[in-house]
Amino acid sequence: QVQLVESGGGSVQTGASLKLSCVSSHLILGIYCMGWFRQATGKERAAIGTITNDGRTAYTDSTKGRFTISKDNGKNTLYLEMNDLKPEDSGIYYCAARYGSRCSQDLVFTYWGPGTQVTVSS
Repeated sequence: QVQLVESGGGSVQTGASLKLSCVSSHLILGIYCMGWFRQATGKERAAIGTITNDGRTAYTDSTKGRFTISKDNGKNTLYLEMNDLKPEDSGIYYCAARYGSRCSQDLVFTYWGPGTQVTVSS
């Protein structure tokens, strides 16, 4: 059973940066599709972007240009670097994983972390 644990969340002001990490219990980043998602209070969970097993990234329009997904396969760690944060970026941030080379926010992800809270104040 793969376990994912996010960290790096916190409370920041508008315009600040944060870098989230997601550590996997298994060596999966080289063979799994990984994704970042977020859920604001009272809203449905929404995709931020994905990274394929071979390192190709894709982002939703809402964060493109401000957020960057990367990973370190050897450290079993997925990252989300967030710049120029806005109050509307507040929410719980989740990492997720699904087996295989097919990678899209529209696919079903098998494993999810418990999430880390990000709060951006104006």
